[in-house]
Amino acid sequence: MIAEIDEEGGRVIPFNKPLTRYTRRLSDKILIAFHQACDQRDLEVAAELLKILETILTRRPAGGEKDRRRSIEGLVAAYERLWYLRHPDAGQG
Repeated sequence: MIAEIDEEGGRVIPFNKPLTRYTRRLSDKILIAFHQACDQRDLEVAAELLKILETILTRRPAGGEKDRRRSIEGLVAAYERLWYLRHPDAGQG
């Protein structure tokens, strides 16, 4: 029997059973990591994470058109945040 060890409980999970440990989409996790990188002022990592996120969002459509639009809006907002972090004087007018 081919199986996987559950990291949290140490249980053996056969591969023929669906795993339910992934509760968020990968794109959501990358966006969270982007914001953490911004909070830590690691702008190079933040930019790389946005490139990866853009690849994911443009490669295949998400679940529904509404989810896709919301994901793209989140990507645009993330690029905007990164731009303002790189240009702190631009926000002052």
